[in-house]
Amino acid sequence: MAAHLSYGRVNLNILREAARKELREFLDKCAGSKAIVWDEYLTGPFGLIAQYSLLKEHEVEKMFTLKGGRVPPADVKNIIFFVRPRLELMDIIAENVISEEKLPAPREAHILFVPRRSLLCEQRLKEQGVLNSFTNIDEYILDLIPYDGDLLSMESESAFRECYLENDQTSLFHTAKGLMTLQALYGTIPQIFGKGECARHVANMMLRMKREFAGSQNQILPVFDTLLLLDRNVDLLTPLATQLTYEGLIDEIYGITNGYVKLPPEKFAQKKPGEGGKDLPTEPKKLQLNSAEELYAEIRDKNFNAVGAALSKKAKIISAAFEERHNAKTVGEIKNFVSQLPHMQAARSSLANHTSVAELIKDITSAFEPFSLPLFHTSSYKNFKPISGDNLSSESFFDNLTVEQEFMTGVDTDKINTYIEDCIAQKDPLIKILRLVCMQSVCNNGLKQKVLDYYKREILQTYGYEHILTLNNLEKVGLLKPQTTTRNNYPTIRKTLKLWMEDANEQNPNDISYVYSGYAPLSVRLTQVLARPGWRSIEEVLKMLPGPHFEERQQLPSGLHKKRQQGENRTTLVFFLGGVTYAEIAALRFLSQMEDGGTEYIIATTKLINGTSWVKSLMDRPEAQIL
Repeated sequence: MAAHLSYGRVNLNILREAARKELREFLDKCAGSKAIVWDEYLTGPFGLIAQYSLLKEHEVEKMFTLKGGRVPPADVKNIIFFVRPRLELMDIIAENVISEEKLPAPREAHILFVPRRSLLCEQRLKEQGVLNSFTNIDEYILDLIPYDGDLLSMESESAFRECYLENDQTSLFHTAKGLMTLQALYGTIPQIFGKGECARHVANMMLRMKREFAGSQNQILPVFDTLLLLDRNVDLLTPLATQLTYEGLIDEIYGITNGYVKLPPEKFAQKKPGEGGKDLPTEPKKLQLNSAEELYAEIRDKNFNAVGAALSKKAKIISAAFEERHNAKTVGEIKNFVSQLPHMQAARSSLANHTSVAELIKDITSAFEPFSLPLFHTSSYKNFKPISGDNLSSESFFDNLTVEQEFMTGVDTDKINTYIEDCIAQKDPLIKILRLVCMQSVCNNGLKQKVLDYYKREILQTYGYEHILTLNNLEKVGLLKPQTTTRNNYPTIRKTLKLWMEDANEQNPNDISYVYSGYAPLSVRLTQVLARPGWRSIEEVLKMLPGPHFEERQQLPSGLHKKRQQGENRTTLVFFLGGVTYAEIAALRFLSQMEDGGTEYIIATTKLINGTSWVKSLMDRPEAQIL
């Protein structure tokens, strides 16, 4: 099921298998038939580790979502609660257990905390009088989840908020533990580089844990050469910008959750002749998005303007492959064609899906650049018609992008922006406004007090005074702040690190700036410079960015030093503390594929984010942004 995890430079299936083994061991502790009651947030991450078939093998017969009241009836011996250590969830579990104990034949209750047990939660269960009702109270250490062959995520939804707003370092402890688990499976990482306060904390915790476990570590030849820890607040700009890769735009517009996206169903309805009036499907179309799908692996990291040509090329290849059936004359040739048919049909279905997705995105972005969708030659696509797009949304997308790019190039960042004024007047979604205002603030090293006060007043009067808490949060984390000095370091950083590249080549890129059509993500540029020529060449710029930068070396036992072959690439694990975007991931993959790059990158993060989900995590009433 997870073969794609083992295709890359590092076999991430080893990590997945270790997680599955621990899960099986816990389930076997609870002898007899079982029902699992899920904390809903955990179902997605667990789906990447274990399918229902594995749970069924270990006598899991029913699964329910954690809700107040009583657990639905099920003829099982055990009820297992899989939950995050959250106090509010303990109250719901207590309600469930109290209702269960009133039954004539109550089932045995067990609780599994993910990723750690919590004394506070156990105390809450004790206060509710149900702690002794549990036969097993355990923890399931699920820190890093393999999402793809080069991607790991903790999916800690509030890590950035906790670290930078609430000064809660729990997620940093989980990060350090997750990295120790990685080292137990893949060997000690000899070099650690980092930038930022949180990065320093994680490195310190790792080094302390290593000292505590000295002598008990596995003797494994290191798979990773370098670990780079990067604080999200070192680069606040990148997540605010609109991602322009295919995968990035899917996430911006529809949101990718645990490797899946839900899309409007209309474009996916397969109409047959004579079924013109048939009802269109109403259920969203759910697509899995990972490198197991050949076409998706090929187009996911392309700038959206290069996707049309790629789909067109693929359509011609598939069409030619189907035409081959006319040339098959001998029994052997026919047999060979038939054996390839399942793969060809899967490729055709994949092409149809991604053409529909590209059309949906094109409806919103069509003013961005001319976009050509493939000309299909197989009978399945006879009804294909180019879509003109919703001019309102595409115009809005283009205008938004223009303002973003003006800010990133330093144009009029010190005055009230008329486009933002208009958007507030039209009561556009608050998240959109906040992303733009924060971007202006970041690119100007803070806003003049009168500009900041104007934006705040307009936002509160238009969207409601309850958002004063959100504005305060954005200020605390450094996204929206008053200018305290006349010196703006951003232009120096932009020029020194070449963060803006005029005429970025979107079709055949030669630089990471293609992922934002001109803007090179600061985080990835730092990663690129570290590999070659090294951070010493940019000492002055590093001092302008928040937090310390450092280097640590971990001693390897004798005999475990890697002997590098001629031309062999180094392997670097880049860990983003506070979240990473799909566009940054695409840029790192681009660096991995560069012929003269010399380094392959594996990406890890506390959470996969986009500008909307990131800003939402800092809002105190995120649901109000819909108004």
